[in-house]
Amino acid sequence: DVQLVESGGGSVQAGGSLRLSCTPSGFPYTKFCMGWLRQAPGNEREAVAAIDPNGKTTYSDSVKGRFVVSRDHTENILYLQMNRLKPEDTARYYCAAARRFWCGGNWYSGRTYNKWGQGTQVTVS
Repeated sequence: DVQLVESGGGSVQAGGSLRLSCTPSGFPYTKFCMGWLRQAPGNEREAVAAIDPNGKTTYSDSVKGRFVVSRDHTENILYLQMNRLKPEDTARYYCAAARRFWCGGNWYSGRTYNKWGQGTQVTVS
């Protein structure tokens, strides 16, 4: 079965850091663009970072310079290092696998992804 399991969420004060992890299984993870998306109550799901299998990354303006996405093909883990966290970063964060190798120009669209984890909550106060 395809699974993406996120971990690392929690509560942190503004200015702090967290590192999220995602462990994919059941599909050839190393062949797909992977993304991190988030959703706060009352808001639409927002893509914040994506990384293709070659390591090319892209970020939303809201997190650029603060968040770093990376992937480890040996350990089959996707990471999101979140620094200088702000209260507006509070959301449930989801790991997702895209339908293709390259993340592409529409990496920010939820429709780019067809495999999702259950999410992990991040609360910044």
